[in-house]
Amino acid sequence: MSHRAFAQQLAVASVNRGKPLGWFETLYRLAEDEGAVIPWADMIVNPNLTTWLERNRIAAEGRKALIVGCGLGDNVEALALASLGFQVTAFDISPTCIERCQRRFPNSPVDYSVADLFSPPSSWHGAFDFVLEVYTRQVLPDDLRTKAIRQIAAFVAAEGLLLVISRGRDESDNPGKMPWPLL
Repeated sequence: MSHRAFAQQLAVASVNRGKPLGWFETLYRLAEDEGAVIPWADMIVNPNLTTWLERNRIAAEGRKALIVGCGLGDNVEALALASLGFQVTAFDISPTCIERCQRRFPNSPVDYSVADLFSPPSSWHGAFDFVLEVYTRQVLPDDLRTKAIRQIAAFVAAEGLLLVISRGRDESDNPGKMPWPLL
């Protein structure tokens, strides 16, 4: 079974148990304890973000950025934004995931935090000059995606920027493998 198929199997089982977000902790715990592979841990900055940052020189110094669903930090978007001068908060729902980020990057300027997208700290509302979401909505069940993007948008400060990086598909296209392309 492929790594993505395994993650998809965990997701389906979690949704069927009425815990649509519970599989994230399960997968990260299996990665920690048994060496399971996190299918989206690419070890590089997302190339779409790199291209976007090169085309859109944004003022970062002293401004606040938020990374939604940071995972293990393998995609290093948080570190890339911190290197530009942003004060970065990166969060994930999985405590295991955040503990691993903190161990992997002990001297990082990034604030790695455990938080639930659907129940975030109230202080985050409208608090960030730059908010980045990469493929996170695409691993959520359809019924949570609209709620997720509203919540993500609520983190953006007045005059702030929201960058969402997603894979798309036409309605007639096969949804394919996780992360499932959005309509």
